[in-house]
Amino acid sequence: MFSSTRWRMRAIIWLAAAIAGLAAVGFAGMSDLALHAFNAVTKDRLWVALFLTPSIGMAVVWATDRYFPGAQGSGIPQTIAATRLLKHNGPVDGLLSLRIACAKIGLGALALLGGFSAGREGPTVQIAASIMQYAHRLLPNARTILARDLALAGGAAGIAAAFNAPLAGITFAIEELGRRFESRTSGVLLSTIIVAGLTAIALAGNYRYFGQLTVGSMGFGIFPAVLGGSVVCGLAGGAFSRLLLWPQRAVGGRIWAWRKRRPVLFAGACGLAVALIGWAGGGVSLGSGYAITSQAINGAVELPWYTPIARFAATVITYFSGIPGGIFAPSLAVGAAIGFDLSRWFDFGMTSHPLIAICMAGFLAAVTQSPITSAIIVMEMVDGHAMVISLMATALLAKAISERLGPELYQQLALDFARVQDRESGARTDEAKHANDAPAREQSN
Repeated sequence: MFSSTRWRMRAIIWLAAAIAGLAAVGFAGMSDLALHAFNAVTKDRLWVALFLTPSIGMAVVWATDRYFPGAQGSGIPQTIAATRLLKHNGPVDGLLSLRIACAKIGLGALALLGGFSAGREGPTVQIAASIMQYAHRLLPNARTILARDLALAGGAAGIAAAFNAPLAGITFAIEELGRRFESRTSGVLLSTIIVAGLTAIALAGNYRYFGQLTVGSMGFGIFPAVLGGSVVCGLAGGAFSRLLLWPQRAVGGRIWAWRKRRPVLFAGACGLAVALIGWAGGGVSLGSGYAITSQAINGAVELPWYTPIARFAATVITYFSGIPGGIFAPSLAVGAAIGFDLSRWFDFGMTSHPLIAICMAGFLAAVTQSPITSAIIVMEMVDGHAMVISLMATALLAKAISERLGPELYQQLALDFARVQDRESGARTDEAKHANDAPAREQSN
């Protein structure tokens, strides 16, 4: 029989999980409104983006740097860094906090209003982890459950709520966030994902992220499709991941020194580049990629051959700009576009839909080097259970190719965030110590 303290703890955790699910749905709604507004403003006049995208990019980066440091970027590396720091009781206020969560929602939606190639899924991980980490402070017996475990559970719940994919949330926690799965954590993790997921379903409905993808008959053509998709997506995803790590590898480079000195102006230049790519490509690379990919999968639009190139470039430049935004949705859009091109150029004896799903899983796995999570995300979000073996095989092969080109993206970025947080917390400690010592020095004088 549970004690009243234990029931209060569970009630707080479940309430926080429900709030995390509510935040995920609210962020999704705001993001959709922002994308619809951008599409309405730029419809038949893409030249408007040449002014709108740089202006909003500069405003978002200015607000992030001045008022909400820690809100820039994807959100997944920050969450990984926070779970590492929490393991040693390190400070994480610069990585997970309610202030950062609110900024991630507001500024992330504003960036999408500017047409940047960014997603809401990565930021949702940081938002949900921030909510759960704050809930740890309210527990009546905080020692029973570690703050690290709650942050990990929140990150997993964020993936589950963002994609309406609970299994993906669990595997993401094991494969990417925590790298371990302890029995004492399992109940907290599972219940948090369930409550957050149920809240999201209750508010947004039991939807599929990219709609119904009809696989049909595949036959022996699935073997060359898996092999070809794995090679192309593995190479492209590895190059994508390597590019995103460029600022980390070339800290002293001229372009990154300029970004450090003039972050707002740099964001404006990135916004102009994103707008130019979008204008030249007829708008296929603007926004998160969710809408146009869904339409293409459903047969409503035909993607031009250069779509993966344009989306690839726009997403890399968007990431360099420093706005709050993720790479999950754009990566899936790149993979889907690669699948369209391969089905257009090669006859695998099947419809384009299986190849689209294969390449989405392959490119995402190559970028994140988390093959199981990538395969399950695609399987759940397109209702592709008949392709689970094909998706797993593609994700594993693409990951094997990608890791030859560079290290794991999120893990490498997390190391940087953890080091920065350690330096900042150390500087604050030294500053506080100096302030406390000042009165003693004055009295001695």
